[in-house]
Amino acid sequence: MESVIDQACAAALYAEGDAALDTGASLLAAAPDADDALHRRGEEFVTRAWERGWLPADLVRFVRLELDERRAVLAATLIAAETARYGELPPRWRAQLDELPGRPPAPRNKPDRFSYASDLLELFRLLLRLPAIEPVGPAPGTAADHLHRPPAADEPRMLTRIRALLAKAEATGFPEEAEALTAKAQELMARHSIDEALLAARSHSTDGPGACRIGVKPPYESAKAILLDAVASANRCQAVWNGDLGFSTVVGFEPDLEVVELLFTSLLVQGTAAMTRAEAGQRASGRKRTKTFRQSFLMAYAQRLGSRLADSAERATAEADADTATGAAPESAAAPTGLLPVLAARDVAVTEATERMFPRTTTTRVRGATDLDGWNHGIEAADRARMGGSGKGHRGRGSGEHGRGGGEIMA
Repeated sequence: MESVIDQACAAALYAEGDAALDTGASLLAAAPDADDALHRRGEEFVTRAWERGWLPADLVRFVRLELDERRAVLAATLIAAETARYGELPPRWRAQLDELPGRPPAPRNKPDRFSYASDLLELFRLLLRLPAIEPVGPAPGTAADHLHRPPAADEPRMLTRIRALLAKAEATGFPEEAEALTAKAQELMARHSIDEALLAARSHSTDGPGACRIGVKPPYESAKAILLDAVASANRCQAVWNGDLGFSTVVGFEPDLEVVELLFTSLLVQGTAAMTRAEAGQRASGRKRTKTFRQSFLMAYAQRLGSRLADSAERATAEADADTATGAAPESAAAPTGLLPVLAARDVAVTEATERMFPRTTTTRVRGATDLDGWNHGIEAADRARMGGSGKGHRGRGSGEHGRGGGEIMA
Protein backbone atom coordinates (compact mmCIF):
# COMPACT_ATOMS: atom_id res chain seq x y z
CA MET A 1 0.00 0.00 0.00
CA GLU A 2 1.29 3.46 -0.87
CA SER A 3 2.58 5.39 2.15
CA VAL A 4 1.02 8.70 3.20
CA ILE A 5 4.28 10.43 2.25
CA ASP A 6 4.09 9.03 -1.28
CA GLN A 7 0.43 9.98 -1.54
CA ALA A 8 1.04 13.53 -0.37
CA CYS A 9 4.04 14.00 -2.67
CA ALA A 10 2.18 12.56 -5.64
CA ALA A 11 -0.69 14.96 -5.01
CA ALA A 12 1.37 18.10 -4.39
CA LEU A 13 4.70 17.94 -6.21
CA TYR A 14 3.72 17.21 -9.78
CA ALA A 15 0.92 19.72 -10.22
CA GLU A 16 0.74 23.50 -10.09
CA GLY A 17 -1.34 25.64 -7.79
CA ASP A 18 -2.44 25.80 -4.18
CA ALA A 19 -5.14 23.17 -4.49
CA ALA A 20 -2.57 20.41 -5.02
CA LEU A 21 -0.56 21.65 -2.03
CA ASP A 22 -3.69 21.72 0.12
CA THR A 23 -4.49 18.12 -0.77
CA GLY A 24 -1.02 16.90 0.13
CA ALA A 25 -0.85 19.01 3.30
CA SER A 26 -4.22 17.65 4.46
CA LEU A 27 -2.95 14.09 4.14
CA LEU A 28 0.19 14.89 6.14
CA ALA A 29 -1.61 16.93 8.80
CA ALA A 30 -3.78 13.89 9.56
CA ALA A 31 -0.74 11.59 9.95
CA PRO A 32 1.50 12.75 12.82
CA ASP A 33 3.33 9.42 12.83
CA ALA A 34 4.72 10.29 9.38
CA ASP A 35 6.62 13.41 10.49
CA ASP A 36 10.05 11.78 10.66
CA ALA A 37 9.59 10.07 7.30
CA LEU A 38 8.54 13.39 5.77
CA HIS A 39 11.78 15.04 6.89
CA ARG A 40 13.81 12.10 5.61
CA ARG A 41 12.15 12.56 2.24
CA GLY A 42 13.19 16.21 2.34
CA GLU A 43 16.77 15.20 3.08
CA GLU A 44 16.67 12.97 0.00
CA PHE A 45 15.75 16.00 -2.11
CA VAL A 46 18.70 17.87 -0.59
CA THR A 47 21.04 14.99 -1.50
CA ARG A 48 19.82 15.20 -5.09
CA ALA A 49 20.60 18.92 -5.07
CA TRP A 50 24.24 18.16 -4.17
CA GLU A 51 24.38 15.66 -7.03
CA ARG A 52 23.19 18.41 -9.38
CA GLY A 53 26.04 20.74 -8.40
CA TRP A 54 24.37 22.86 -5.70
CA LEU A 55 26.04 23.91 -2.43
CA PRO A 56 24.31 24.84 0.86
CA ALA A 57 24.57 28.61 0.33
CA ASP A 58 23.28 28.26 -3.24
CA LEU A 59 20.28 26.27 -2.10
CA VAL A 60 19.28 28.63 0.71
CA ARG A 61 19.78 31.66 -1.54
CA PHE A 62 17.58 30.19 -4.28
CA VAL A 63 14.82 29.17 -1.87
CA ARG A 64 14.83 32.67 -0.41
CA LEU A 65 14.69 34.16 -3.91
CA GLU A 66 11.88 31.92 -5.19
CA LEU A 67 9.85 31.49 -1.99
CA ASP A 68 10.60 33.37 1.24
CA GLU A 69 12.67 33.45 4.43
CA ARG A 70 10.38 30.99 6.22
CA ARG A 71 10.97 28.30 3.62
CA ALA A 72 14.68 29.19 3.54
CA VAL A 73 14.86 28.31 7.24
CA LEU A 74 13.12 25.00 6.53
CA ALA A 75 15.66 24.32 3.79
CA ALA A 76 18.47 25.08 6.26
CA THR A 77 17.00 22.56 8.68
CA LEU A 78 16.99 19.84 6.03
CA ILE A 79 20.52 20.77 4.95
CA ALA A 80 21.84 20.60 8.52
CA ALA A 81 20.26 17.18 9.04
CA GLU A 82 21.45 15.81 5.70
CA THR A 83 25.06 16.97 6.04
CA ALA A 84 25.35 15.67 9.62
CA ARG A 85 25.72 12.15 8.26
CA TYR A 86 29.10 12.80 6.61
CA GLY A 87 32.40 12.38 8.40
CA GLU A 88 34.11 14.95 6.19
CA LEU A 89 32.76 17.74 4.04
CA PRO A 90 34.21 19.34 0.89
CA PRO A 91 36.01 22.68 1.00
CA ARG A 92 33.90 25.75 1.81
CA TRP A 93 30.98 23.67 3.05
CA ARG A 94 31.69 24.04 6.76
CA ALA A 95 31.71 27.83 6.56
CA GLN A 96 28.46 27.79 4.58
CA LEU A 97 26.81 25.49 7.11
CA ASP A 98 27.88 27.80 9.93
CA GLU A 99 25.99 30.63 8.19
CA LEU A 100 22.69 28.79 7.69
CA PRO A 101 19.71 30.99 8.66
CA GLY A 102 17.36 30.46 11.55
CA ARG A 103 19.62 28.42 13.82
CA PRO A 104 18.37 25.01 12.58
CA PRO A 105 16.53 22.90 13.35
CA ALA A 106 13.40 24.98 12.90
CA PRO A 107 10.53 23.98 15.22
CA ARG A 108 8.18 21.49 13.63
CA ASN A 109 4.46 21.96 12.97
CA LYS A 110 4.42 25.70 13.54
CA PRO A 111 2.08 27.57 13.41
CA ASP A 112 -0.01 24.41 12.87
CA ARG A 113 0.36 20.99 11.25
CA PHE A 114 -1.41 21.90 8.02
CA SER A 115 0.56 25.12 7.39
CA TYR A 116 3.85 23.46 8.22
CA ALA A 117 3.15 20.53 5.88
CA SER A 118 2.14 22.94 3.13
CA ASP A 119 5.41 24.87 3.54
CA LEU A 120 7.44 21.67 3.36
CA LEU A 121 5.64 20.45 0.26
CA GLU A 122 6.11 23.76 -1.51
CA LEU A 123 9.81 23.56 -0.64
CA PHE A 124 9.95 19.97 -1.94
CA ARG A 125 8.29 21.08 -5.16
CA LEU A 126 11.05 23.65 -5.69
CA LEU A 127 13.84 21.20 -4.81
CA LEU A 128 12.43 18.59 -7.16
CA ARG A 129 12.70 21.01 -10.09
CA LEU A 130 16.19 22.33 -9.43
CA PRO A 131 18.26 22.43 -12.61
CA ALA A 132 21.69 20.88 -12.81
CA ILE A 133 24.45 23.50 -12.54
CA GLU A 134 28.20 23.42 -13.06
CA PRO A 135 29.87 21.74 -10.06
CA VAL A 136 32.48 23.80 -8.20
CA GLY A 137 33.73 20.94 -6.05
CA PRO A 138 32.84 17.40 -4.97
CA ALA A 139 29.50 16.41 -3.48
CA PRO A 140 29.66 15.02 0.09
CA GLY A 141 30.65 11.40 0.29
CA THR A 142 32.32 11.32 -3.14
CA ALA A 143 35.94 10.73 -4.09
CA ALA A 144 38.48 13.31 -3.04
CA ASP A 145 39.44 14.42 -6.56
CA HIS A 146 38.05 17.91 -6.92
CA LEU A 147 38.46 21.20 -8.74
CA HIS A 148 40.38 23.00 -6.03
CA ARG A 149 42.32 22.25 -2.92
CA PRO A 150 40.82 22.97 0.49
CA PRO A 151 41.83 26.12 2.29
CA ALA A 152 44.49 25.77 4.95
CA ALA A 153 43.22 24.96 8.43
CA ASP A 154 44.56 28.30 9.67
CA GLU A 155 43.85 31.41 7.62
CA PRO A 156 47.07 33.04 6.33
CA ARG A 157 48.08 36.05 8.41
CA MET A 158 47.94 38.23 5.31
CA LEU A 159 44.23 37.44 4.80
CA THR A 160 43.55 38.13 8.46
CA ARG A 161 45.14 41.58 8.07
CA ILE A 162 43.18 42.24 4.88
CA ARG A 163 39.92 41.20 6.53
CA ALA A 164 40.57 43.55 9.46
CA LEU A 165 41.35 46.49 7.16
CA LEU A 166 38.18 45.94 5.17
CA ALA A 167 36.08 45.73 8.31
CA LYS A 168 37.46 49.08 9.47
CA ALA A 169 36.85 50.62 6.04
CA GLU A 170 33.23 49.50 6.13
CA ALA A 171 32.68 50.77 9.68
CA THR A 172 34.15 54.25 9.42
CA GLY A 173 31.98 57.22 8.55
CA PHE A 174 34.91 59.20 7.13
CA PRO A 175 35.58 58.73 3.39
CA GLU A 176 39.24 59.71 3.71
CA GLU A 177 39.86 57.06 6.36
CA ALA A 178 38.00 54.43 4.33
CA GLU A 179 40.15 55.33 1.31
CA ALA A 180 43.38 54.92 3.25
CA LEU A 181 42.28 51.59 4.73
CA THR A 182 41.09 50.15 1.44
CA ALA A 183 44.20 51.33 -0.37
CA LYS A 184 46.32 49.42 2.14
CA ALA A 185 44.10 46.34 1.76
CA GLN A 186 44.49 46.64 -2.02
CA GLU A 187 48.27 46.61 -1.71
CA LEU A 188 48.23 43.56 0.56
CA MET A 189 45.82 41.67 -1.70
CA ALA A 190 47.96 42.17 -4.78
CA ARG A 191 51.10 41.10 -2.96
CA HIS A 192 49.37 38.07 -1.44
CA SER A 193 48.20 36.86 -4.86
CA ILE A 194 51.59 37.33 -6.48
CA ASP A 195 53.48 35.67 -3.63
CA GLU A 196 51.14 32.67 -3.76
CA ALA A 197 51.71 32.35 -7.51
CA LEU A 198 55.49 32.46 -7.10
CA LEU A 199 55.45 29.95 -4.27
CA ALA A 200 53.34 27.56 -6.34
CA ALA A 201 55.80 27.83 -9.23
CA ARG A 202 58.82 27.36 -6.99
CA SER A 203 57.34 24.25 -5.36
CA HIS A 204 56.08 22.88 -8.70
CA SER A 205 52.57 22.70 -7.31
CA THR A 206 50.06 20.72 -9.38
CA ASP A 207 47.03 22.47 -7.91
CA GLY A 208 44.83 23.85 -10.66
CA PRO A 209 42.17 26.55 -10.66
CA GLY A 210 39.04 26.06 -8.60
CA ALA A 211 35.71 27.82 -8.48
CA CYS A 212 33.22 29.29 -6.06
CA ARG A 213 29.77 30.82 -6.37
CA ILE A 214 28.95 34.25 -5.00
CA GLY A 215 25.40 35.49 -4.59
CA VAL A 216 24.31 38.44 -6.73
CA LYS A 217 20.99 39.41 -5.22
CA PRO A 218 18.36 41.82 -6.50
CA PRO A 219 17.73 44.68 -6.71
CA TYR A 220 20.15 46.15 -9.26
CA GLU A 221 21.74 42.77 -9.80
CA SER A 222 23.21 43.65 -13.20
CA ALA A 223 25.28 46.47 -11.68
CA LYS A 224 26.36 44.16 -8.85
CA ALA A 225 27.37 41.49 -11.37
CA ILE A 226 29.51 44.03 -13.21
CA LEU A 227 31.14 45.01 -9.90
CA LEU A 228 31.90 41.36 -9.16
CA ASP A 229 33.34 41.00 -12.65
CA ALA A 230 35.66 43.94 -12.01
CA VAL A 231 36.84 42.43 -8.73
CA ALA A 232 37.35 39.00 -10.31
CA SER A 233 39.24 40.48 -13.25
CA ALA A 234 41.55 42.43 -10.96
CA ASN A 235 42.42 39.26 -9.06
CA ARG A 236 43.23 36.95 -11.99
CA CYS A 237 39.85 35.26 -11.93
CA GLN A 238 36.97 34.98 -14.38
CA ALA A 239 33.30 35.17 -13.44
CA VAL A 240 30.15 34.03 -15.21
CA TRP A 241 26.79 35.44 -14.08
CA ASN A 242 23.63 33.36 -13.86
CA GLY A 243 20.91 35.97 -13.43
CA ASP A 244 18.08 33.42 -13.22
CA LEU A 245 19.63 31.62 -10.26
CA GLY A 246 21.04 34.71 -8.56
CA PHE A 247 24.78 34.03 -8.48
CA SER A 248 28.05 34.35 -10.36
CA THR A 249 30.54 31.51 -10.59
CA VAL A 250 34.10 32.75 -10.11
CA VAL A 251 36.95 30.61 -11.47
CA GLY A 252 40.51 31.09 -10.26
CA PHE A 253 43.23 29.81 -7.98
CA GLU A 254 42.20 29.35 -4.37
CA PRO A 255 44.10 32.32 -2.83
CA ASP A 256 42.59 34.61 -5.47
CA LEU A 257 39.07 33.27 -4.91
CA GLU A 258 39.33 34.09 -1.22
CA VAL A 259 40.37 37.65 -2.03
CA VAL A 260 37.55 38.09 -4.56
CA GLU A 261 34.95 37.10 -1.98
CA LEU A 262 36.39 39.49 0.62
CA LEU A 263 36.80 42.40 -1.76
CA PHE A 264 33.42 42.14 -3.49
CA THR A 265 31.56 41.96 -0.20
CA SER A 266 33.42 44.96 1.21
CA LEU A 267 33.03 47.11 -1.90
CA LEU A 268 29.33 46.33 -2.04
CA VAL A 269 28.92 47.37 1.60
CA GLN A 270 30.88 50.57 1.03
CA GLY A 271 29.04 51.34 -2.21
CA THR A 272 25.63 50.80 -0.64
CA ALA A 273 26.50 53.07 2.27
CA ALA A 274 27.76 55.78 -0.08
CA MET A 275 24.64 55.43 -2.23
CA THR A 276 22.40 55.83 0.82
CA ARG A 277 24.19 59.02 1.85
CA ALA A 278 24.04 60.46 -1.67
CA GLU A 279 20.39 59.51 -2.03
CA ALA A 280 19.52 61.27 1.21
CA GLY A 281 21.04 64.45 -0.18
CA GLN A 282 19.02 64.07 -3.37
CA ARG A 283 15.77 63.63 -1.45
CA ALA A 284 16.56 66.67 0.69
CA SER A 285 16.74 68.73 -2.49
CA GLY A 286 13.30 67.50 -3.56
CA ARG A 287 14.19 64.76 -6.07
CA LYS A 288 12.20 61.53 -5.98
CA ARG A 289 13.69 59.34 -8.74
CA THR A 290 15.05 56.81 -6.28
CA LYS A 291 15.15 53.74 -8.52
CA THR A 292 16.90 55.36 -11.48
CA PHE A 293 19.31 57.16 -9.14
CA ARG A 294 20.32 53.89 -7.46
CA GLN A 295 20.67 51.98 -10.72
CA SER A 296 22.83 54.72 -12.23
CA PHE A 297 24.88 55.09 -9.05
CA LEU A 298 25.73 51.39 -8.83
CA MET A 299 26.44 51.09 -12.55
CA ALA A 300 28.88 54.00 -12.41
CA TYR A 301 30.40 52.68 -9.19
CA ALA A 302 30.98 49.26 -10.77
CA GLN A 303 32.40 50.54 -14.05
CA ARG A 304 34.67 53.15 -12.50
CA LEU A 305 36.01 50.62 -10.01
CA GLY A 306 36.68 48.22 -12.87
CA SER A 307 38.97 50.78 -14.48
CA ARG A 308 40.73 51.63 -11.22
CA LEU A 309 41.17 48.00 -10.21
CA ALA A 310 42.71 47.14 -13.58
CA ASP A 311 45.17 50.04 -13.25
CA SER A 312 46.09 49.01 -9.71
CA ALA A 313 46.63 45.41 -10.84
CA GLU A 314 49.02 46.50 -13.58
CA ARG A 315 51.04 48.68 -11.19
CA ALA A 316 51.26 45.98 -8.53
CA THR A 317 52.38 43.40 -11.07
CA ALA A 318 55.01 45.73 -12.53
CA GLU A 319 56.41 46.54 -9.08
CA ALA A 320 56.50 42.87 -8.06
CA ASP A 321 58.17 41.92 -11.34
CA ALA A 322 60.85 44.53 -10.76
CA ASP A 323 61.39 43.23 -7.21
CA THR A 324 61.69 39.66 -8.48
CA ALA A 325 64.12 40.64 -11.24
CA THR A 326 66.39 42.49 -8.80
CA GLY A 327 66.19 39.80 -6.13
CA ALA A 328 64.18 41.93 -3.73
CA ALA A 329 61.35 39.40 -3.52
CA PRO A 330 61.32 37.19 -0.39
CA GLU A 331 63.38 34.04 -0.71
CA SER A 332 60.31 31.93 0.01
CA ALA A 333 58.57 33.49 -2.98
CA ALA A 334 61.44 33.40 -5.45
CA ALA A 335 60.78 31.57 -8.72
CA PRO A 336 63.50 30.85 -11.26
CA THR A 337 61.17 31.46 -14.21
CA GLY A 338 60.36 35.07 -13.24
CA LEU A 339 57.03 36.60 -12.35
CA LEU A 340 55.39 37.42 -15.68
CA PRO A 341 55.64 33.90 -17.19
CA VAL A 342 54.23 32.47 -13.95
CA LEU A 343 51.26 34.84 -13.99
CA ALA A 344 50.67 34.28 -17.70
CA ALA A 345 50.57 30.52 -17.15
CA ARG A 346 48.02 30.95 -14.37
CA ASP A 347 45.90 33.21 -16.58
CA VAL A 348 45.86 30.53 -19.29
CA ALA A 349 44.93 27.86 -16.75
CA VAL A 350 42.03 29.97 -15.44
CA THR A 351 40.76 30.66 -18.96
CA GLU A 352 40.90 26.99 -19.89
CA ALA A 353 39.11 25.96 -16.68
CA THR A 354 36.38 28.54 -17.31
CA GLU A 355 35.86 27.35 -20.86
CA ARG A 356 35.60 23.75 -19.69
CA MET A 357 32.99 24.66 -17.10
CA PHE A 358 31.05 27.04 -19.35
CA PRO A 359 31.43 26.01 -23.00
CA ARG A 360 28.23 27.78 -24.06
CA THR A 361 28.32 31.19 -22.38
CA THR A 362 27.02 34.31 -24.11
CA THR A 363 27.88 37.97 -23.66
CA THR A 364 24.83 40.00 -22.64
CA ARG A 365 24.67 43.78 -22.73
CA VAL A 366 22.89 45.33 -19.77
CA ARG A 367 20.94 48.57 -19.71
CA GLY A 368 23.00 51.71 -19.15
CA ALA A 369 22.55 54.50 -16.63
CA THR A 370 19.83 57.13 -17.14
CA ASP A 371 20.31 59.42 -14.12
CA LEU A 372 23.25 61.81 -14.45
CA ASP A 373 23.31 62.72 -10.74
CA GLY A 374 23.32 59.06 -9.77
CA TRP A 375 26.13 58.37 -12.24
CA ASN A 376 28.29 61.23 -10.97
CA HIS A 377 27.79 60.25 -7.32
CA GLY A 378 28.70 56.66 -8.21
CA ILE A 379 31.93 57.79 -9.88
CA GLU A 380 32.84 59.82 -6.79
CA ALA A 381 32.14 56.89 -4.49
CA ALA A 382 34.27 54.58 -6.62
CA ASP A 383 37.14 57.06 -6.50
CA ARG A 384 36.97 57.00 -2.69
CA ALA A 385 36.75 53.20 -2.44
CA ARG A 386 40.09 52.32 -4.05
CA MET A 387 40.73 48.58 -3.91
CA GLY A 388 42.27 45.95 -6.13
CA GLY A 389 44.36 42.89 -6.80
CA SER A 390 45.60 41.65 -10.15
CA GLY A 391 44.37 39.89 -13.23
CA LYS A 392 41.97 38.96 -16.03
CA GLY A 393 38.17 38.85 -16.20
CA HIS A 394 34.83 37.03 -15.86
CA ARG A 395 33.47 37.34 -19.30
CA GLY A 396 31.81 40.55 -18.26
CA ARG A 397 33.19 43.99 -18.79
CA GLY A 398 31.97 47.43 -17.82
CA SER A 399 32.21 49.71 -20.84
CA GLY A 400 33.77 53.13 -20.62
CA GLU A 401 35.40 54.99 -17.75
CA HIS A 402 33.17 58.03 -17.67
CA GLY A 403 30.57 57.33 -20.39
CA ARG A 404 27.13 56.38 -19.15
CA GLY A 405 26.93 53.21 -21.22
CA GLY A 406 25.73 49.80 -20.17
CA GLY A 407 28.01 46.90 -19.34
CA GLU A 408 28.60 43.48 -20.84
CA ILE A 409 28.29 40.30 -18.79
CA MET A 410 29.03 36.70 -19.77
CA ALA A 411 26.04 34.64 -18.67
